[in-house]
Amino acid sequence: MIRYAVIGAGWISQEAFMPAVAATGNSRMQAIVSGSPEGARRLAAFHDVPEVLGYADYDALIASNRIDAVYIALPNSLHADYAIRALRAGKHVMVEKPLATTLAEGDAMIAAAQESGAFLMTAYRLHNEPGTHALLETVRSGQIGAPVYFASTFGFQAQPGNHRLQAGHWGGPLQDVGVYCLNAARHVFGAEPISVQAMASRPPQDARFTEIDASLAVTLRFPGERLAQFFCSFGSEMSETIRILGTAGEIVVDPAFRFESAMTFQIRKAGGVTERAFPHVDHFAGQIAYFSDCILQGVPPEADGHEGQSDMRVLLAIEEAARTGATIPLAPQPFRHDITPDMLRSFPTTHKRLLL
Repeated sequence: MIRYAVIGAGWISQEAFMPAVAATGNSRMQAIVSGSPEGARRLAAFHDVPEVLGYADYDALIASNRIDAVYIALPNSLHADYAIRALRAGKHVMVEKPLATTLAEGDAMIAAAQESGAFLMTAYRLHNEPGTHALLETVRSGQIGAPVYFASTFGFQAQPGNHRLQAGHWGGPLQDVGVYCLNAARHVFGAEPISVQAMASRPPQDARFTEIDASLAVTLRFPGERLAQFFCSFGSEMSETIRILGTAGEIVVDPAFRFESAMTFQIRKAGGVTERAFPHVDHFAGQIAYFSDCILQGVPPEADGHEGQSDMRVLLAIEEAARTGATIPLAPQPFRHDITPDMLRSFPTTHKRLLL
């Protein structure tokens, strides 16, 4: 049984991580580390978590033998610090996306994991989800021929006051939801992009976007003359779609990304349309169970620090492209992060949650 400390008791921890742990069968929560002690105590009582600690107690906790791993759900600017401290203490780390805020931070996180032997996993929950596995298998099996174009949208209306609207935390739609589109494109093509273009928009009358862009439209070139485009936004109607056009058909996925939705997709070919629908599973339970299995078996996770760093490299290039208007080349990189069937985990969704 892997014992987790949850670092940061905000919305994603309350809504998704904490409710999922009990379903896994191989994981439990030992501690909640939060700057809001009253709320953390309520969450601990609700989820039967033995310890509630403040951030000043973090180093003592990771130095103890009371936990095996930490789940970091802090603002992006704090990912590297809290991950590196845990890894150096020999604790395994699951960190929310994006991995960090700079490539230097990501490299330091990876180095800390390598030096200690503890595992670092970027929280790509869809890598363990049945619909995503079926989608990639459909592409890989040649059912739509060779994929030549990928298009995606992921947007919603962000609420004022959220730390994701703050430039100091490297907030923004690209980092928060655009990373899903980017990660999907990389895995659909089984390759790393070689150049990027981007344009951003920031409505001057909207107070939410005084520090960050509201929306970005991105174009990526992949090896083999393949192209991808995506649109991500904190100021649009809810949208979460994927469209993959191949030489002999296409796949349309809607919904595609949110853990609140069950994935469905259509395979459209000259002979007709095939519908695929998948059960609504608990994405976070699958992700936690997979990471705990990796720890218990001593097998490094697929979505490791390098996988997170592969997206970081492109995210930063997209920002530069949007800022300068230039096409930003990327040095060729091998693709090394295949999602494989042994990573699949399916657990029913839970309704036992406390939102403060």
